[in-house]
Amino acid sequence: MAAPQFLIEGVIITSFAIGCNHAFIYLRGEVVHVYRRLLRAVEEAYAAGYLGKNIMGTGFDLDVTVHAGAGAYICGEETALLDSLEGRRGQPRLKPPFPAVAGLYARPTVLNNVESVASVPQIVNRGAQWFTSMGTERSAGNGLFSLSGHVTRPGQYEAPLGITLRELIDMAGGMRGGRELKFWTPGGSSTPLFTKEHLDIPLDYESVGAAGSMLGTRALQIFDETTSVVRAVTRWTEFYAHESCGKCTPCREGTYWLKQVLRRLELGQGREGDIETLLDTCDNILGRSFCALGDGATSSITSAIQHFREEFEAGMHTPASELFPPERSALFEYTPKQRTSLAGVGGH
Repeated sequence: MAAPQFLIEGVIITSFAIGCNHAFIYLRGEVVHVYRRLLRAVEEAYAAGYLGKNIMGTGFDLDVTVHAGAGAYICGEETALLDSLEGRRGQPRLKPPFPAVAGLYARPTVLNNVESVASVPQIVNRGAQWFTSMGTERSAGNGLFSLSGHVTRPGQYEAPLGITLRELIDMAGGMRGGRELKFWTPGGSSTPLFTKEHLDIPLDYESVGAAGSMLGTRALQIFDETTSVVRAVTRWTEFYAHESCGKCTPCREGTYWLKQVLRRLELGQGREGDIETLLDTCDNILGRSFCALGDGATSSITSAIQHFREEFEAGMHTPASELFPPERSALFEYTPKQRTSLAGVGGH
């Protein structure tokens, strides 16, 4: 959000195109600096006459409201976002009706993510042919790829769709310390894991889908060989259990039990049948939860067992902290005192 004017201009163009006179920009309440920057940009747009009544003498009226949520991950789901905007607890709605029929305040509502709306001004200025000249035939254009984890220079990289992880890692200065890639997420922790075997898959929607995962948010989390897959998946599952809104039983109860079983395996206290219990629980959540959060919570577990089953089997007798000492995979150096503290808590 270094240049919020692109987003506001995109909101204005989009609103004009669909005949909307009141647009809302929703963001998480924790990102206070982004919230303040966005509010200031909206104020500047009003002052310049780009928002308000009779914009630039066109007879078109548009008001923009910037709303900061209370910090719920579930509000990334479009109908939960609408409930939050209306002052309710953020929980997914039953569909149909879909937002385009009955959305905010039961009125027809169009929802889009920031990146899509912010790309509109450049497409209008340069033309559709310019945009489709990038990317692939079915996944046209460019986008932001967020690289985090064990690369030399983590950050946001703008690139055409269809670029490979190998190329992105080169742009990011290579793997940290020259280590070897072990596993990665193509679209965040809610998408099935990929391994080093998938380094050259084009990062477009069709290719990633055909390989068994999803491009999703293009949040590429990169892990080298020092990382315990069991530990990583456990942390993600703890997050999803915490962020479950609790509205539907499969997600509310399923993520809780997934978390319990994974914690046992991480501590080397796994029981006979734990891996089958994980897979069975994932199967009972997948496709049965109210929204995609439940489905996303299962993706990393099932794919991790598929690619690294031996690490889960090792959790029957050996803690992950012994197989993969946490200080080796950390992005910062531990002091001797911190190493001793970590050893005492089994990596937690």
